[in-house]
Amino acid sequence: MTVAVPQADRADRRADRRYRRAVRRWEVANRSTELGLILLVTVIVVGAYILASLGKTASLPVNLGPFLLAVLGLFLCAHIALRIVAPRADPVLLPLALLLNGLGYVMIVRLNRHEAGLQAVWTALGLGAFIVTLVVVRRIRDLDRYRYLLGFAGVGLLLLPLVPVIGEQIAGSRVWVHFGPFNFEPGELAKVLLLIFCASYLGEKRVLLAEGDRWLGPIPVPDLRALGPVAVAWGVAITVMIAEHDLGMSMLYFFLFITLLYVATSRRRYVAAGAAMFAAAAVVAYRTSPVLHERVKIWLDPWRTAQSSGFQLVQAMFAFAAGGTVGTGLALGSPTRIPAVQTDFIFAAIGEELGLVGTIAVLTAFLLMIAVGLRIALRADHPFDKLLATGAAAIIGLQTFIIVSGVIRLLPLTGITLPFVSYGGSSLLTNYILLALLLRVSDTSARHAAGVPA
Repeated sequence: MTVAVPQADRADRRADRRYRRAVRRWEVANRSTELGLILLVTVIVVGAYILASLGKTASLPVNLGPFLLAVLGLFLCAHIALRIVAPRADPVLLPLALLLNGLGYVMIVRLNRHEAGLQAVWTALGLGAFIVTLVVVRRIRDLDRYRYLLGFAGVGLLLLPLVPVIGEQIAGSRVWVHFGPFNFEPGELAKVLLLIFCASYLGEKRVLLAEGDRWLGPIPVPDLRALGPVAVAWGVAITVMIAEHDLGMSMLYFFLFITLLYVATSRRRYVAAGAAMFAAAAVVAYRTSPVLHERVKIWLDPWRTAQSSGFQLVQAMFAFAAGGTVGTGLALGSPTRIPAVQTDFIFAAIGEELGLVGTIAVLTAFLLMIAVGLRIALRADHPFDKLLATGAAAIIGLQTFIIVSGVIRLLPLTGITLPFVSYGGSSLLTNYILLALLLRVSDTSARHAAGVPA
C-alpha cells in the first residue's frame, strides 16, 4: 500500500537538502580560502629562503627542491587535517602561523645551520602535535571535565625546574628541566594547562565573582571570595619570579589570569587590585633578587655595561639602526653579533635585515592572529569556549608584547620567545597546540550556529 507523503514534509526535506548543500559549499569555500593563503605563504617562505641563500653565498641553495617539497608537504598536511576534522574553523589563523614559522625558520637558517636543522624537526613535531590535538579534542568542552587535574598538572610543570638534579639554570633563569641529553621548558606546556583550568573555573564561577562589593567607608573593596583566585595566581606568579628568576613567564601567567577574570566578570576593580598586588611583589623581588635587579639596571642604562651584561641590548639597538626602513637584505646584515640572537633577539635580526617594513609586517601578522582569536571568542556562545579563545589570543598577544618590548627597551628584557618565530622546540610545540584549541573553538561555534552537532 502506498502512503502519500504530505506536501509540507516534502517541502521541508527539499529545504533541508538545500540548506545542507549551502553549508557544504560554505565549508569548501572556507577551506579553499585557507589553501590559497597557504600556497601564498609557501611562495613567500621559499622566496625568502632563496634570497637568504643568494645574500650569503651568491648562489641558489642546492637543496631548494627538497626544501620546497618539505615546506609544501608539512603545510598541506595541516590543511588536510583541518579540512577533515574541523572544516568550519577559521581559514586565516593557520596560514598566519605558518607564515611566522616559515619566516622565523629562514632567519634561523641564516643565523645558525645546526639549530636550523633542529628547528625543522621541531616544526614537523609541532605540526604533528597540532594535528593530534585536533583529532583527540573533537569536542572542546570535554576539557572542562578535567579542570582540576589539568590545573594541578600545570602548577606542577611550572614548579618542576625547582626540583634538584633535573632543574637547570641557564642565563640566570631556572626554567629548564633536563633528562639526560634532552632538555625542555615545562613552563611552556604549563601555560596551556593553566589556561584550560582558568577558563573552566571562571566560566563556572563568573556569576559569583561578579557579585557586589563590600565597602570600607567610601572605598569599594572587592569581595574576598573573588580575591581568592587572584591571590592564588599572584602567589604562583611571584614564586616563579623570585625562585626561578623568570620575570617574563610570571608576567605572562599573572596578566593572563587577570585578563580572563575581567572578561568573565567585567569588573575593573579586580584588575586594579591584581595589578597593585603584582606591582608590590615586583618591588620586593627587585630588592631581593640579584638577577632581576641586574636586568632592571641593564634596561635603564645598557650603555653602562655595554661590554658585558648590556652587550645584547646595545647590539640590538645598533641592528635596528642599521636596518633603517627597508633593511640591509636577508643575509646581508650582521645580526650574529648579538648573543642568543636566534632566541631572545630574533626580532632585532628581522629589524636589521628586513628593516622597519619587515618588523611592521611581522607585528601585523601577530595583530591579525590576535584579532581573529578575539573574533572567535565573541562568536562563541558557551562561557568556557569564550574564555578559552580569549586566553589563547591573550597568550599570543602578551608573549609577543613582552619579548618585543624587551628587545626595544620598552620593558626589562625577559627570556621568553617570540611565538612561532624564535628558535625553541618547547615554545613551538605549545603554540601549535594552542592554535589547534583555538581552531577547535572556531569550528564548534560555527557548527552550533549552523545547527550541526559537534
